[in-house]
Amino acid sequence: MASDPFSNAMAQLAQALKFLEIEPQILEILKKPQRILEAEIPVKMDNGITKNFSAYRVQYNDARGPFKGGIRFHPHTDLVEVKALAFWMAIKCAVVDIPFGGGKGGVTVDPKKLSSRELEALSRGWVRAFFEYLGPQKDVPAPDVYTNPTIMGWMTDEFSKLAGKWRPAAFTGKPEDMGGSAGRTEATGHGGYLVVDALAEKLKLEKNKTTVAVQGFGNVGYYIAKKLHDAGFCVVAVSDSQGGILDKRNHGMDPENIMHAKKAKGLIDGCYCVGTVCDCENYQKISNAELLELEVDILIPAALENVITLEVAKKIKAKAIVEMANGPTTPEADEILKARQIPVVPDVLANAGGVTVSYFEWLQNNRDEVWTAEEVLAKLKPIIENAFEKIWAMSQAKKVGLRTAAFVLALTRIIEAIKTRGF
Repeated sequence: MASDPFSNAMAQLAQALKFLEIEPQILEILKKPQRILEAEIPVKMDNGITKNFSAYRVQYNDARGPFKGGIRFHPHTDLVEVKALAFWMAIKCAVVDIPFGGGKGGVTVDPKKLSSRELEALSRGWVRAFFEYLGPQKDVPAPDVYTNPTIMGWMTDEFSKLAGKWRPAAFTGKPEDMGGSAGRTEATGHGGYLVVDALAEKLKLEKNKTTVAVQGFGNVGYYIAKKLHDAGFCVVAVSDSQGGILDKRNHGMDPENIMHAKKAKGLIDGCYCVGTVCDCENYQKISNAELLELEVDILIPAALENVITLEVAKKIKAKAIVEMANGPTTPEADEILKARQIPVVPDVLANAGGVTVSYFEWLQNNRDEVWTAEEVLAKLKPIIENAFEKIWAMSQAKKVGLRTAAFVLALTRIIEAIKTRGF
């Protein structure tokens, strides 16, 4: 059984290749990254001791444009994970047809244990370690797990110092006053909302009767839940890493109220509060595991990878799954869900709103333009909807799952670019 993310990614590649004609030399290019960069970053800690942190950048494929992908600061980040994420980024950019390749970066660190000064030193050190391989036309990083606009600001500043001129297009996900794009914070969630909306139409679900459960209540989980609620869907359960809340009557909850309560109490508990009025009778606390097995129309895993395993897939009662986390479903679980005829909208489409708006930020920086949030989200809509329609049509025509259809579409575009460039 494949246990690591890169093995999972290669299993997904193998599944898609059954539906493609491909030359052996191109297959070799697709099976491994173009470049793997590693460095030890020394940081002088506040106590005066210098500590080294392991850092990575995997540049998977740039046939369609500069490498693109986030940088994660996480205690469990390693090269295997970063390689998988870099591959998925190449697929994701090709799915939505934006002119980027795939890359990913990381540092093995618990950022919560660093002071702001130590975090800044680490962030700038990452740029110095990989500077010659980065740049607006080479490799454009962005935030990921436990990195944010502040960190991208430090990195952009460091890159610009080393380049000898201001280069805002070298990084995306920056603060708006440094050239970051309006609408970026909600972009991934908004893209996911557009996907759910399109899926509901295909499955002939009425919005006000469509129940949704969201696992994960960070930026992505919050925004998709909020946008679905505002559009008339019934958000009946949400959870974060400590557990969640279920609406026993399926009336639907406003995620904004849950977020207010979470900030006040430090966790999501079993009471639903609107202002100071709380209802503990019609709501209950549930675990993350219980949320995955709820009888809802649409299940949205928006937290971590590998949460839908073989065993979980057998117990899922949702009519459809929309993946907002990266790699939440294992290949073995995919097979079970396919056999049970539960459609899974894959991460490489569902959460591609973020990278699409990163592309818009890069465009704005290169053109010296500033777009409003309304303009950004209006430009995002046709890109996501067109990608969904193409993938749905291919899935129906080839009688394959939506993930395989997405991979076939993306790989067709990547292979065409490899041939055109004559690798």
